[in-house]
Amino acid sequence: MQTDHTITEMETDQFCVLQCMKANNAYIFPGFGLGLIISGAIRVRHELLLAASSIYAQVTQENYDKGLIYPPFTNIRKISAHIAANVAAKAYELGLASHLPRLKDLVKYVESCMYSPVYRSYL
Repeated sequence: MQTDHTITEMETDQFCVLQCMKANNAYIFPGFGLGLIISGAIRVRHELLLAASSIYAQVTQENYDKGLIYPPFTNIRKISAHIAANVAAKAYELGLASHLPRLKDLVKYVESCMYSPVYRSYL
């Protein structure tokens, strides 16, 4: 596995496969970790990782037409919020969540918990 390139290309007899190596750090893990925290998950199971794959549902046909396999990074806060909400929802569904009761609007709660790097001007 290469770690120095973001995208690796492999060619076979029938098609070309592109492997993206950095999606976990930029797209998956921030939302995944936040989903675990807001749900208070007591264990991490593979179902929670699969819930984080909801990122792919956020790729539109327009994105695919442009050759994108991930949603635009300009929407990363929204993407992370939805991933976190999906991970938290799966933790509640599996009985792994310790922050009870479950909130009705997980996306809204996640967005309220996200850090915003906005600083007050003192000048």
